[in-house]
Amino acid sequence: MPDGDAEAYVAPAPGGRPAPGVLFVIDAIGLRPRIEEMADRIASWGFTVLAPNVFFREGTASEVAPQGDLREPGAREAFMGEAMGRVQRLTTDLLARDLPAYLAALRALPEVAGEGVGVTGYCMGARIAIRAAGLDPAVVAVGGWHGGGLVTDGPDSPHLALATARASFAFGHASNDGSMPPEAVAALGAALDEAGLSAVNEVFPGPHGYSMADTSMYDEESAERHFESLRALLTSTLAR
Repeated sequence: MPDGDAEAYVAPAPGGRPAPGVLFVIDAIGLRPRIEEMADRIASWGFTVLAPNVFFREGTASEVAPQGDLREPGAREAFMGEAMGRVQRLTTDLLARDLPAYLAALRALPEVAGEGVGVTGYCMGARIAIRAAGLDPAVVAVGGWHGGGLVTDGPDSPHLALATARASFAFGHASNDGSMPPEAVAALGAALDEAGLSAVNEVFPGPHGYSMADTSMYDEESAERHFESLRALLTSTLAR
C-alpha cells in the first residue's frame, strides 16, 4: 500500500484454476472469521476473493477486531463506539490512495483471471465499493449491502461517484436503518438511473448489519437474500 502494509485474506476459486476477481470490502468491525467465511462462500461460486484490512493504518486485523462476542446484549453497541472513530478517519482522500492499490493487488494474484473485477461492500464498505467503481472502469460489478450514508449532502457523497462508474450494481438496504432512510434509497435509485447504470436497488427486512452472523444484528433471511442477489450479479457480469 502507499502508506504501509495491509493484511488480506484470499479465498481462491475451487479447482486451483484462475478465476474472475472480487474485492471484498469489510464492515467497520474488521477483518475476522466471519469475513473469511463469507469470502469462502463467494469463492465457491467460481471467483477469487481478496478481503483486505482497510484499517491497516490503525493496527493489524487482530488488534482492531473485537475481543468479545458481539452477539451478547450491548456488546456490539459498545464496540462500535470505538470502531466509528476508525471509520471517520478513513477519509475519502485516503480511499483514493488505497483503492487503486487494492484493485492492483487483486488483479496481480495468480489465482485471478480476466480484466474485469467485482467489488462487494458491507456497511461502510458499501460506500467504498461505490467509490471503487467511480475510480476504475475495470470494476464491472458492485454489490452494496446494508450500507449507510450512501447519499449525503456533502461534496464527496458516495453516490456522486456513480457518474463515472461503468459497473452493474446490486443494493440490499436494511429496512431498519436510520443511516439509509427511504428518501436516501430513492435518491440513490435516481442517481443510478441518471448515470444509465444497470442496477437492483432493494430494501431487505432487518437491521443495519443483517449479514454479519457474529453480531446481534444478524438476520438469516436477509443475509441469504443478499448472497442470492450477489451471486446473480457476479455470475451475470464476471462469469459470462
